Amino acid sequence: MASRGATVGPAVRSAGLSVLVLAVLCAVWEAYKWIGERAEIRWPFPVNERTMPHVHDMVGQLFEPSRRNGPLLIDVLLDAAAFTAKEAAVGFVLGASVGFLIAVALSQSRLLQRGFLPYIVASQTVPILAIAPMVVVGLGSKGVTGWVAVAILAAYLTFFPVAINTLRGLQSADPRALELMHSYAASRWTILWRLRVPASLPYVFSALKISATASIVGAIIGEAPSSIQEGLGGAIVNFNQYYSLEPRNLWATNIVAAALGITFFLVVAGAERVVVRRAPENVA
Repeated sequence: MASRGATVGPAVRSAGLSVLVLAVLCAVWEAYKWIGERAEIRWPFPVNERTMPHVHDMVGQLFEPSRRNGPLLIDVLLDAAAFTAKEAAVGFVLGASVGFLIAVALSQSRLLQRGFLPYIVASQTVPILAIAPMVVVGLGSKGVTGWVAVAILAAYLTFFPVAINTLRGLQSADPRALELMHSYAASRWTILWRLRVPASLPYVFSALKISATASIVGAIIGEAPSSIQEGLGGAIVNFNQYYSLEPRNLWATNIVAAALGITFFLVVAGAERVVVRRAPENVA
C-alpha cells in the first residue's frame, strides 16, 4: 500500500502541475489579447478576434456543428484524430524500430559510424514537404494505399532521434562492467543485450518521447500531398480555406492535434516508467 501511495502521489502532483501550467498559459493568452486589442499591437501580428480568439471560444467551437445541420465539430475532429493516430502509430513503430536497428549496427563498428552517421544527419536537412510528394507518388504507383505512405513519412521524422540517442546510450555502458564482461569472454551479442541495451534505456525513451510527437507532425504534414481528407491534416487544410471567415474552427483543430500529440507522449512516458523500473539495474 505504501508503494502504491508513493506512486500515486507524484502522479497526482504532476497532473496538478500540468493543470496549473495550462491555466497560467490561458491567462497569459487572454492577458496579451486584452492588452493587444487596447494598445493596437501590430507586431509580430495584429491582435484581434481572428489571430487570437478567446480560449473559451476555441474550446466552445468544438461543441458547435461543423456545418449547418451537421455533426458537432468535436465528433468530426475525433474521427480525424483517430485516423491520424493510426498513421502516426504505424510510422512511430516503424521509425523507432529502424532507428534502433541502425544504432545497434553503428555501435558495433567505428568505421560504420564514420561512414554512415553524416548521411543519417544529412537526411534530416531535407524538408518533409519536399519528399512527401515523391514518397506518395512513388508508393502509389506500387499500389500502396495513401495512409501507408503517410505512415512512412511519419517514420522518416521518427527514426533519427531514436538512432542518435540510442547510439549514445549504447556507448554509455560502464567501462568497468565492459571489462568484467570481456574478462568472462562474453560475446558481442551477450554484451549488447545484457549490458549495452539496459544502459541505453533512459536515452531510448528520451528519444521515443520526442519521436512520438514528431510522428503526429509527420502524419499531419504528409496527409496534404496525399490528398487524404479523413485525418487532421485534411481538416486543417479545409478549415484554413475559411480562416478569414471562421478562424475558431482552425484553432479548435489545432487544440485536438496538440491533445493527440500529448496523448502519444504520455503513452511513451507511461511505458518508460514500467520498462525502466523493471530494468535489471533497478530490480536488483
